[in-house]
Amino acid sequence: MNAWYPRITVHSLVVVLSVLVYVLTTRVERERRPPSIAIAWILGMIAVPYFALPTYLFFGRRKLARKVLGWSGVHSECEHWAEDLIASFGLAPSAPSAVRLHQDGNESASALFAVMVSSTRRLDICTYILGNDAFGREAMQRMMERARAGVQVRLLIDGVGALQLPRSCFRELNGAGVETLIFSPLLARKTQGPRNLRNHRKMAIADAARLWAGGRNIAAEYFIGLNGAMPWRDLSFDLEGQVAAAAAAQFEADWVAAGGRPAPPPPVQPQPSPAGGRAQFLPSGPDQAEDTVHALLIDACYHVRDRMLAVTPYFVPDVSLETAMRLAAHRGVTIDLCVPAVSNHRLADFARNRALRALSAAGVRIHLLPYMIHAKAVVYDESFALSGSVNLDSRSLLLNYECAVVFYGEREIDWLAAWIEALIPDARPFDGRAPGLWRDIGEGLLLTVAYQL
Repeated sequence: MNAWYPRITVHSLVVVLSVLVYVLTTRVERERRPPSIAIAWILGMIAVPYFALPTYLFFGRRKLARKVLGWSGVHSECEHWAEDLIASFGLAPSAPSAVRLHQDGNESASALFAVMVSSTRRLDICTYILGNDAFGREAMQRMMERARAGVQVRLLIDGVGALQLPRSCFRELNGAGVETLIFSPLLARKTQGPRNLRNHRKMAIADAARLWAGGRNIAAEYFIGLNGAMPWRDLSFDLEGQVAAAAAAQFEADWVAAGGRPAPPPPVQPQPSPAGGRAQFLPSGPDQAEDTVHALLIDACYHVRDRMLAVTPYFVPDVSLETAMRLAAHRGVTIDLCVPAVSNHRLADFARNRALRALSAAGVRIHLLPYMIHAKAVVYDESFALSGSVNLDSRSLLLNYECAVVFYGEREIDWLAAWIEALIPDARPFDGRAPGLWRDIGEGLLLTVAYQL
């Protein structure tokens, strides 16, 4: 009688190897994924390992072992629960800040150029897109003028955004003395992690003392309009104080991660503390151990008592944020969510409807705006507000490198609340009717492939 032995094949070895790679990298890097996503990866490794394993290695990881420049300052006693939470991430404390919020693109452009001109030692600019258009070329001209004046000018642009800019622009900038780096170039052998982890941060920092930031890329459609069209509605701000120093430290970490040489900090000039409300710099992304903005938004949904106002161009939240918002609405919190009826990313418009239907059924008031809005801001009660580069979608909250500023001052909170409320009269309500079978399947597939890997 012949003994039976398990038959080991090359395919079974590949399956075992694929599952081991997933388990070991997840454990070593301490990645935390929703159970549904973890199960999907494991099943993919078993069913189609030759496709699933390369996909995972290229796109599956979302936290990177990067040495981030930690905050070495002394943490003052926190006055707000959000400050306690952010401090627990090892990030910079809040500080008094002289904040100017920009009503429109003209104000934002003036503030951006004023920050650039004010630099005397160093000017650091991080952007996702630098437009090959009239506004982008004017911004480049301003950078070159500062470099010729003896200021160290550094431009960091994401690899996807850099595809829109001709090589001649980089040569011109470099020739004038502007240092340029591309963050995670798509065709480079070595990148800053998987190629779906993009640097979406937007900020200009002068001498680690003045910060311009928000949702605007440095391109015409965000400021003056492109080809005769009206500019997109967006939000940005500038400020002075220690928050700018925290942003400068984050830029330095990104610059070094992209292959740049670290630069010594500019000399600290004693300055009086600016008169204004407290604010706090909040980076998020693969370089942070926690999903910082995501955690703050969810925690805030359980703290909010009366109202929540939000505006975002793309709304595709994960289950935890969607659930937190639904529960807040069930508790009686008035939630107004403003999104464009049609954005510049039609797939995001298609994928968002599942979450919008669930929130609408819970009582969230969803306002569809008749124009493209690119602003990102959330206001909770009269407690705090935040604005920056972070969209309210899973890719922005859980995958991209992003940054925001949290505002605790009454003036800034009221200004952002009024700005969002002024959008609502022009909007139409969301139709929350149930979709057909094929649309429901299509939404689920798109959510899985595009927003949850």
